[in-house]
Formats: sequence, C-alpha cells, structure tokens
Amino acid sequence: MTQNIAIVMGGYSSEYEISLKSGQVVYKHLNRSIYTPYCVHIFKDQWVLVENGTEYPIDKDDFSAEINGTKITFACVFNAIHGTPGEDGKLLAYFELLGLPHTSAPSYQMALTFNKRDTLSVVRPYGIKTATSYYLNQGDVIDEAAIVARVGLPCFVKANRAGSSFGVTKVYEQALLQQAIETAFKEDDEVIIESFLDGTEVSVGVITYKGETTVLPITEIVSDNDFFDYEAKYLGKSQEITPARLSEADAKKVREVARKAYDVLRMRGFSRSEYILVNGEPYMLEMNTVPGLTEASILPQQAAHAGISLEALFDNAIQEALTAANK
Repeated sequence: MTQNIAIVMGGYSSEYEISLKSGQVVYKHLNRSIYTPYCVHIFKDQWVLVENGTEYPIDKDDFSAEINGTKITFACVFNAIHGTPGEDGKLLAYFELLGLPHTSAPSYQMALTFNKRDTLSVVRPYGIKTATSYYLNQGDVIDEAAIVARVGLPCFVKANRAGSSFGVTKVYEQALLQQAIETAFKEDDEVIIESFLDGTEVSVGVITYKGETTVLPITEIVSDNDFFDYEAKYLGKSQEITPARLSEADAKKVREVARKAYDVLRMRGFSRSEYILVNGEPYMLEMNTVPGLTEASILPQQAAHAGISLEALFDNAIQEALTAANK
C-alpha cells in the first residue's frame, strides 16, 4: 500500500512561481510504487489540493482534503515552499502541532536560518567567517556616512528575510544607498548591508542522507551580471560549474565550513549555503533551507554529481522525515 504525500508549494512571497516549479518536479519524480503524491497549493487566500485540474479545499483542522467523498490524509509533507510560510518555519510549526512529519528541519531551525542576520550571528562564534555588516529596521534613521564607514563601497544591500535575490542591490556610490534600502524594504522590514567580498563564489549543498550529514560536490558560480541576481539564477545568465574549479585544499576548507554550519545550526533535510572564497578562506553569506529542486537547480546538479538521482534524493527526504518523527 502506498503512502499519501502532500507536496506543499506556492507560498506568500515573491518566490511563489519558483516554488510551484520545484513542487512539480518533486511530484514528477516520486516513486509511484511507494508513494501517492498530491500537489497542495498554499496561498494567502486559499489552501487547495489540486488533482487533475480540480481544486479541493484543505481542511486546516487536520490538513486533509475530500475528493469525491473520500477523505485524503497524509503520511508526510514534502516542503517545496521557498520563502514564507514554508522556509521561515511558520507552516512547519503548524504541521508539528498536528504531529505530521515534514521533510524540513524543525520549525525553529527554519525560522533561524531564514533570517540572514541571526544565522550569521550564530555561526560567527564557531569561527565561521562572514562579511562586515550593518543592520537596519524599517523606521530607523539612515546614516549613509556611518554605513559606508563600516562596510565600505561597493557594498550589498539585502532584504534580511527573502530569497532568490529579491530585494538585493549592489551599491557603488553613497548617493545610491537610499534607493537600494527602499528596494530591500519592499521585501522585508529588516535590512542587512554587507561589505563586498572579492573572491570566488561557491554554493554547496549539505543534506541528511541515509542518516548521515552529507556534503555534496561544490558548485562554482560565475555570473554574467554584476552578481548572482535573479536573472543569473533563473534566466541563464550565469555559469554553474560542478564540481567547482578549486584546489583540493580550498575545496576541503569549504566542505568543512559547510558541514560545521549545518551542524551548528542543527539542521536536518536540505540546505544549500553560499560562500565567497577570499585568499583560501570561505566567508559565509547565507543558508537556503528550501533550495530550488528543479532539474536545472544547483542542489539537484550537485546530487547528480554525487550519484544521487532525483528519485533517490526525494525518497530519502521523506524517509528521513518519517524516521525523525518516530524517534
């Protein structure tokens, strides 16, 4: 007998379209001899199970749906929501209250890692290097001279809790800071401004695979644009080179730091962290805990190089979730 799996996708953020694509890939690659997958769209105005083009409302009392008089419940939820409420832990806390296993880390860890400021604050005491930063909350007085004095130019202005490079601007002149900050505040009410790091950008997936923390092959990011922005990530304006063109010594350092960050943050399930390698030292930028899962996305590319198919990758995530729920 197969197990019903709810693949949640969509979400409330600017990343919803990317999430829908990731969710569809998960749906396509789940082994039908083991699982019966269902696509569940989570939007602010509706939660619906979508089956053969028909939408069936989700009963939020127990996260079930009724199809032609039959009640559908789920053995596990596969989280494919980039951004809120999937990647920031809100939806996962609801599943945890229901006792429903899900494929992500516990809700607190997800909330922590979705917050760039807090993530970097936690890893720094463990010797993980980060860029020099300056924080702003919406409504704060913006002292442009103080910002430049701390982080220098050029610098990056980022929405603190957003993904896919939404709300990110590279700023070369102090006169352009205000506009960049306003752009970031459109995505979040917290902003992080970071110094520019001149080095090689790499991305590395770390997952829980067959019960073990597993570091996947490293990907080198070479953007055609000024940085790894939305176009570079999703519209083909970058090279994603796996495995990265690093010396073994540099690759070893990146792997060690990525594993340490995963363990320090007490992660489980998927993660993909971004680093800038400066003179052989990795500087952590952020951690993504619901990375893109399409065939062309970075983490699936890395898994493929490690000999892990999409079917095996997704099956493992579900099995890890079920195992964790039974401990």
